[in-house]
Amino acid sequence: MRKKRIQFGQKTAYYHVMSRTVDGAALFGAREREVLRKMIWQVADFSGVRVVTYAVMKNHFHLLVEVPPEGTEISDEELVRRFTVLYPQPTPWQPMRADVLRKHLRDSSAEGKYLRQMLTRRMHNVSFLMKTLKQRFSMWLNRSRDRFGPVWADRFKSVLVEGDQWALRTVAAYIDLNAVRAGIVEDPKDYRFCGYGEAVAGVQVARAGLSIASGSLSHYRETLYGFGSEPKEGKASFDREAAVRVLEKEKGNLPLSQILRCRIRYFSDGKILGSKEFVESHLKGTTPAMSQSKHAHPMHGSEWGGLSVAQGLRKDLFG
Repeated sequence: MRKKRIQFGQKTAYYHVMSRTVDGAALFGAREREVLRKMIWQVADFSGVRVVTYAVMKNHFHLLVEVPPEGTEISDEELVRRFTVLYPQPTPWQPMRADVLRKHLRDSSAEGKYLRQMLTRRMHNVSFLMKTLKQRFSMWLNRSRDRFGPVWADRFKSVLVEGDQWALRTVAAYIDLNAVRAGIVEDPKDYRFCGYGEAVAGVQVARAGLSIASGSLSHYRETLYGFGSEPKEGKASFDREAAVRVLEKEKGNLPLSQILRCRIRYFSDGKILGSKEFVESHLKGTTPAMSQSKHAHPMHGSEWGGLSVAQGLRKDLFG
């Protein structure tokens, strides 16, 4: 039985967001991925957004995040703490010190009210999260390489995900398996630039994030590898050519643990992902460009546990 994290009608939202480099260039070596990994945690903390999991690759990154309702109250001390996380020292772009901010907030001065408004509007918002993260990383990368010009291609992609533990766990597993799909590792625990890899290494904030999608790492690993299908050495065999043949030529289904090792556009282009009622409730009032219809489209290619998306994506589903 599914375990609900939130009930319909609440405003806490979950998003799968991803962004790719210009022309898909492999700009990120180990050093760049490490810096971006650290920035993800830093900017998320400032934003008041919880990272469920993430994956940083050579030319793109994925995040699955829990976003509180905009307008959630933030105490003065918490606001100063978050400010210090993002700006531990004054910079040419942000010369104000934390103690100055604290004084303005404590005095409830006009300047303090303005600063609170300007800071809080950047919080609890996935668009500002991505804007801040991508801008800060672009500035660092260009300085470190003495380069100029854009790093990222276009706007980031986002999919609204239902706050249902099964939906969240499925999307999280797809994200954590990025390095497996790329042939970098055979087990995502061996990839240091993803949430699961950090969680297995004992990083508490990564473990706390994945606990939203799964009660324990052992349960989560069942989604990654399938119930009872994990070999003793901890690796799962996967024949990519056979999988493509089953999906595209034979129009058949694959076990969930195998289809998650394919590139599937549901997770990047589906717009909304969750139960049929969740998807259709969020389609109400959207523009025609949002979806070809106002109806949820069941996901195909595996036993998805009743998951649907807003975009049908019947053509070129498996990238």
